[in-house]
Amino acid sequence: MNVVQEAITWLNDPLNWSGPGGIWALTREHLLMTLAAVLLASVVAIPLGIWLGHSHRLQRGAAAVIVVANTTRALPTLAIIIILATAGLFGDTATVIAAAVFALPVLLSTTFTGVRGVDPAVTDAARGMGMGGGRVVGRVELPLAVPYLAAGLRTTIVQVVATIPLAALAGGGGLGQIISLGFGTQRYGQVLAGGVIVAVLCLLVDGVLALVQRAVTPASVRAESRAAARAV
Repeated sequence: MNVVQEAITWLNDPLNWSGPGGIWALTREHLLMTLAAVLLASVVAIPLGIWLGHSHRLQRGAAAVIVVANTTRALPTLAIIIILATAGLFGDTATVIAAAVFALPVLLSTTFTGVRGVDPAVTDAARGMGMGGGRVVGRVELPLAVPYLAAGLRTTIVQVVATIPLAALAGGGGLGQIISLGFGTQRYGQVLAGGVIVAVLCLLVDGVLALVQRAVTPASVRAESRAAARAV
């Protein structure tokens, strides 16, 4: 029996889908870890991106922050997990923190770009109507930046879903346990099955988020994007 046949056999076994260590339970744990990592990154990245994008006087400082944040993408997530493990943080906690560090630059860059990209004439008109800085952000800049925020969240969440399997290397949960156990027992059909499950989960999450992104993107913006695509 080759690896593909072993993977199909493993996926067709009902015992691998049920129970606390089954696919459904591990998928739920996987998604909860993803949610925790994205929320942790969002708490830092989105407010900072809004502030930097809104503060036009801090152009040099904002550029420096974005560059520094993007350099963290060069750090392998596995290396961060190992560093945290040596500091005494194992399992899900280490993976969530590492995934949040991985997710932060994307969220920061897209939030900053979305807010900074708002037409200055629009914000000037809002200030001319007597709006303060907070109201300009909440009523003008953020609504117009929503498509960028949605795109950034979509990209970030899918990337984190694909990264969370590394948790198994630090004693954590999620779908990575299937792959790790397969390598440990030299059942490479199980390894392939685990990889297929993670890939399918990424595609499903991306599909759902694509619908959400389309729903929150104004029709005029979608029309401009299609026109630009045709021109290219």
